[in-house]
Amino acid sequence: MSEKALIKEVQELNSDIAIKVAVARGDGIGPEIMDATLRILEAAGSRVEPEFIELGEKVYLSGNTAGIEQSAWEAISRNKIILKAPITTPQGKGYKSLNVTLRKSLGLFANVRPVAGLHPYVHTHFPEMDVVIIRENEEDLYAGIEHRQTQDVVQCLKLITRPGCERIVRYAFEYAKAYGRKKVTCMLKDNIMKLTDGLFHRVFDEVAAEYPTIESEVQIIDIGSARLAAKPENYDVVVTSNLYGDIISDIAAEIGGSVGMAGSANIGKNVAMFEAIHGSAPDIAGKGIANPSGLINAAIMMLAHVGKSDIADKIKNAWLVTLEEGYHTADIYQEGVSKQKVGTQAFADAVISNLGRMPETLQPSELAKGKGTVQIMEYERKSQKKELVGVDVFIDWPGSDAQEIGDLLSDIEVYNIKLKMITNRGVKVYPKGHNETYCTDHWRCRFVAMDAEIDHKEPVYKAIGFEHVLALQSKLYQVGFDIIKTENLYEFDGTRGFSLGQGE
Repeated sequence: MSEKALIKEVQELNSDIAIKVAVARGDGIGPEIMDATLRILEAAGSRVEPEFIELGEKVYLSGNTAGIEQSAWEAISRNKIILKAPITTPQGKGYKSLNVTLRKSLGLFANVRPVAGLHPYVHTHFPEMDVVIIRENEEDLYAGIEHRQTQDVVQCLKLITRPGCERIVRYAFEYAKAYGRKKVTCMLKDNIMKLTDGLFHRVFDEVAAEYPTIESEVQIIDIGSARLAAKPENYDVVVTSNLYGDIISDIAAEIGGSVGMAGSANIGKNVAMFEAIHGSAPDIAGKGIANPSGLINAAIMMLAHVGKSDIADKIKNAWLVTLEEGYHTADIYQEGVSKQKVGTQAFADAVISNLGRMPETLQPSELAKGKGTVQIMEYERKSQKKELVGVDVFIDWPGSDAQEIGDLLSDIEVYNIKLKMITNRGVKVYPKGHNETYCTDHWRCRFVAMDAEIDHKEPVYKAIGFEHVLALQSKLYQVGFDIIKTENLYEFDGTRGFSLGQGE
């Protein structure tokens, strides 16, 4: 049997299998668009069996600050698939985002947002646009680890991990392979963040080498974002870290003209969640005018994820035909383009009536022509030699004279450790700093071994003991310095695992 015939046979088998889905009807317009979407799924023969769960505003206001009941967690655990309408997080009182809670608690590491131009039926300047943003969903600055350290300075920790990089980058290439995409672009800022974004870049290059039939490229995020906004037709799949992905996925949706029509997938190893990217729009709730397209597209992604790509295509193509025929909800209605302004349920009725038809102008959906499902690989940690070679001691010192604090610290001798440099806001201010540099009350003081060769272009560090670091901290405390934080400096297999100061 040929590969094409085998894929078709598998798809036909999958079409006959019922899938159990935890369904959250949401808040605001959520119940209306969910009802419309479920009717379409049923009419298309998707065999989706919903188990309804309660989460969102009502749960928050009942006194549950998480916004989700234990019974909902249990339903999610049983079903493994979530189809979620938009929810409302009540303002004030410190309520945490339920979306973030779900993504992190369920290990939904990959956020997938496809955006395609639907010109002339949805206004856009980029009719050839067809891009998928794949965003790492769990770490980066969104780990949410922040501290106020001095009167002047607060910090937010950017956490990038090798397992996180490998999973999201490999997912991007697997997605491209499964859905017939030809290029994967990585966007980052490793010209500045050489360790965190540098790790993402290295992992991207390593994984890209395993997919020689898929074109790969790396762009700096600032110019990459500008190019994406100016010429989105040059992009296919874009993979990036959490913060950058959050920004460019909204850029893509906005220039595609379809913020209210885009679906989103949140993929984990065991659980996946599908949702529209728009909010709950309480101002139009109950009026029957909301556009269900975002949730319909999320449901289409859900069907493709569980192997029902043929039914996903059937619904997507019927939706495209509906747009071509001019049956549009108020948010996309255009005089001279639209034929009839319809409400939520009438739009769903039009999609149902078009099941089995193919669009004539817009590009047909061909998910079923993909080459299988996305594979999520297990991470394997490789052993490395880790050696302590110094320590950065962060000090709250109210003075502004870098030479003064430098001289004070240089006089401190503890075991085999000496002061190498001081930075303020990342810029080297001692020794030989610049008087023009503005200094806050937050000083990073780097201590290394006495016999370290620090005059080389790339310093050669020597190993120190952890007890030396403790002794240094004790001495600094005894002479009156306010230590707010320390970071040990390590080499891994002889490679420096810490950044140099700006100007060092």
